[in-house]
Amino acid sequence: MKTQVKDILAAKGDQVWAVSPDDTVLDALKTMKEHDIGAVLVMDGDALRGILSERDYARKVVLLGRASRNTPVKEIMTAEVETVSPEDSIDQCMTSMTEKHIRHLPVVEEGRVVGVISIGDVVKAIIEEQAFLLDQMEAYITGQPA
Repeated sequence: MKTQVKDILAAKGDQVWAVSPDDTVLDALKTMKEHDIGAVLVMDGDALRGILSERDYARKVVLLGRASRNTPVKEIMTAEVETVSPEDSIDQCMTSMTEKHIRHLPVVEEGRVVGVISIGDVVKAIIEEQAFLLDQMEAYITGQPA
């Protein structure tokens, strides 16, 4: 059982919350609060332009003394976004997230955003995969059906 990104999306859904590059940071923060998420995609129509996370806000607005109500998202978003495909494995996602110090990965298929996964989604999938493997090993060792 090797879990892929598409398995996570099948379980959690493909809802994507986004703002436009010209929206204010305050608007983006309201969207994140309303949906209880830690990052929001920055989209221009169907085109992915960036991602704005709580970390971006803390480091590029709060620490620099900017005002979130006058600062456009495009000025502080992370423009170079790491993405994954539905076919990628959760191991690939975990490696990418760990190496790049990121917590959210937009899922892109044929140039179109089809979902977003978070570090929490990946950790949950890894735990479920390991529990399944342990159950299988226990059944094998004890001779009991799994």
